[in-house]
Amino acid sequence: MEIVNFTPLASLLGGSLIGLAAVLLMLVLGRIMGATGILAAAIWGEDDRSWRWAILAGMISGPALFLMLTGGWPEITVPSSTPMLVIGGLLVGLGVSYGSGCTSGHGVCGLARLSPRSLAATLTFMLTTGLTVYVTRHVMGV
Repeated sequence: MEIVNFTPLASLLGGSLIGLAAVLLMLVLGRIMGATGILAAAIWGEDDRSWRWAILAGMISGPALFLMLTGGWPEITVPSSTPMLVIGGLLVGLGVSYGSGCTSGHGVCGLARLSPRSLAATLTFMLTTGLTVYVTRHVMGV
């Protein structure tokens, strides 16, 4: 197995920032940082949406900050066709709906709270991901 663009320091920094953001959101507002829930409530929610839009703006502006700090964009290679990306996005959306949340809500926040439901959801996400990669790469040859 070949590991391409192994970036342990950048990954550690990114993961630490996600964890810090999740802790601060829980500490300051008492809210769980599940990205899909934040997005859905920012668009369709009826309660205070300003903090949700602030988080979404931060997620979107992150690449611009990266560009300003480094002077270039990170190289991103997606080894799949556009139709496969669209199908994958739809399947993720379906999984988020059935799983009542995403990996940020269940995997980061739920596991930190020792939630059995989040443990089951995160294990399901990871097993499904592994199975999907195996099937698409080795069975379908994509």
